[in-house]
Amino acid sequence: MTLEQLRIFLAVAEQLHFTRAAETLYITQPAVSAAIQSLEEQYGVRLFHRIGRHIEITQAGKLLQGEARKVLDQVALTERGLRELNNLQRGELKLGSSLTIGNYWLPDKISYFKRRYPAISVHCTLANTEEICSGTATGQFDIGLVEGVVQPALSKYLEEEEVDCDRLLIVVGQSHPWFGRCEVFLNELYTTPWVMRESGSGTQQRFEQALQNWGIDLTHLEVILVLSSGEMVKAVVESGVGAAAISELMVGKELQLSTLRAVPMIDNRNGSERVTEIMRPFLKLKQRQRFQTRLAIAFEQILHPSDSDPNLTAISTLRNQT
Repeated sequence: MTLEQLRIFLAVAEQLHFTRAAETLYITQPAVSAAIQSLEEQYGVRLFHRIGRHIEITQAGKLLQGEARKVLDQVALTERGLRELNNLQRGELKLGSSLTIGNYWLPDKISYFKRRYPAISVHCTLANTEEICSGTATGQFDIGLVEGVVQPALSKYLEEEEVDCDRLLIVVGQSHPWFGRCEVFLNELYTTPWVMRESGSGTQQRFEQALQNWGIDLTHLEVILVLSSGEMVKAVVESGVGAAAISELMVGKELQLSTLRAVPMIDNRNGSERVTEIMRPFLKLKQRQRFQTRLAIAFEQILHPSDSDPNLTAISTLRNQT
């Protein structure tokens, strides 16, 4: 069994068509047929059922499909490791990031990394926390960065480390009744419409957790919009529609311009105490069993302010002080 045979087999398994598989591999259709026939004769199994002009993958084919992907993924990782031996002068880093981190926290880190290693190609995918956790667990990303909760089903596959944190603020626009208020009582949360993020969002996970800690029943809130982007949530609330929990990183300019206002929450059920702030960690995720490339290790060092650019350290310190 050769790597080339496995590549051809996977192409046929994905396309379920010999000619289309040949086209994706830039080889001839007879070469594809010969590779599949050789595998079937060598191991005495049928990998595909030929039904007229169509083919279907067999149980043996499904088994080989899963194992072939693992083999070729490991080969790709090994090749990357070999390419990186030349003092990190070439290679590819694959990152996955949740939206808030990717839009507001990560760009400085990537820019600094590119200044140190200009020949390295960096590919960063932005999605919600749930998707980034899943992608990191399956090896789609070398490093994942999320601010949400890692689901128990995936946590056994992932190493987690906190690299920074931020806080969620409850904000309203200028036309909202709370805009001029110095404080808002917890039981008033039921009296305003809410704009929320989708369920797979790290922001939504942390806000729901805070509501539960405050004794607030989420199902009794008036949720009028559920949006898949923090920027959309911010724009809607800024226009005067409802209240929302938003990352402090996202609304710094709006708070300075007074187009949004962060309202402190007071628990008036037993006295009048300000509720605990909604702090959330930024988590770095790695797949426990996958080989860690030198590129990934180099980028991990940059994620910690003490190990990176003095400018990044100063920015992080300033944000923590405010």
